[in-house]
Formats: sequence, C-alpha cells, structure tokens
Amino acid sequence: MTATELSFLHRFVPADRPGAPPILLLHGTGGDENDLIPIGEMVAPGAALLSPRGKVLESGMPRFFRRLAEGVFDEEDVRRRAGELADFVAEARNAYGLAAPVALGFSNGANIAAAMLLLRPGTLAGAALIRAMPPLKQPPRPDLAGTPALLLSGAMDPIAPAAQTETLARTLRDAGADVEQHMLPAGHGLSQADISLTKAWMAKLT
Repeated sequence: MTATELSFLHRFVPADRPGAPPILLLHGTGGDENDLIPIGEMVAPGAALLSPRGKVLESGMPRFFRRLAEGVFDEEDVRRRAGELADFVAEARNAYGLAAPVALGFSNGANIAAAMLLLRPGTLAGAALIRAMPPLKQPPRPDLAGTPALLLSGAMDPIAPAAQTETLARTLRDAGADVEQHMLPAGHGLSQADISLTKAWMAKLT
C-alpha cells in the first residue's frame, strides 16, 4: 500500500485485477482515509482504491466541505472543495497511472461526489452515492450522458431523507446520467444491502 505526496492525505491500494475501474473512496463525517478501504475491497475486489481524507474539520471530525447546520451546506465551500478534490483526482491519476475512477461515497462523501459529477463532469467515470443529498440548491446541468450512478437511500434516514435523494436522482437523470436507485429499509448507517447492491452495480461496470 503506497501514498505518494499529493494534495490530499490519502491511501492508495494498487489493482491486482486487470480491467477493473479504480475506485475513489469518499468517507462520511468523522471518517478518514482508512474507513472505506474494507468496503472498497468487498464491492470491487481487485480494483485500485484511492481513499483521500477530507480537509475540513467540524468539531475535529474530517469532512469534505463545510456545512452551516445539519442538512444546510455552505455552497460556496461545496464548489471550492469539489474543484479541489477533482484536482487531486487528476494528480493521483497521473501519479499512479489510473483511469478515471468510479466514486464510492457515503453521506458527506456521497455529497461531494455528487458535486463533482455536477461541477467537474469527466472527473468521475461513475458514482455510487450512499445516503446522498443534493449538494447545491441550483445545480448546473452538465452533460452526463451515459454516466452510471447508483443512489441508495434509507427509508428511515433522518439525516438524508429519501425525498432529498429522489431530488438528486432527478437532477442526475435530467443531465443524462444512467441512474439506478434503491430505497432500503435502513437508517443512515451502512447496511449489508448497501454492500450487496453496490457490488452488483460495480460488477456491471467492468
């Protein structure tokens, strides 16, 4: 496992399966670059894994962008941090010889992945967004024609309500993305169903 000096503290796990798209792992609030490595290994066996740590601290907990309150995002910071993370992806692709990655984001990580899809199209080859919300109230409409996206919401999620995920799914579809969507009998936390559905979705990308 290696981590070249790049603009984000991160972990990198090289691929050992030819043809598997690299996976960009984006943790939730309070996570770090280690959190989703085991999940990445489960849902995309043998794929290269790139896992950065969010640079924003909220009460000491890493995040990928600032929020003003629960569910209220600092949209100026969302835009800046999405650009910063997209630049890191470009650096990492060059450093490690990677193709465009597929994002796997949970909660805050899913929200920054959605922001990258909307603000920096072409950075990601697709995205699995678990417990995501719309990152911007008035999003741009990029050309996401054919970009695969998986959205998994929890019917009992008080933090990222299913209606919010539905709004994001509609935004991505309107931009041309190929959206697969599931509502699970779950709260905000990751469930076994999330892992199974994400693994099946990832397998279709290879």
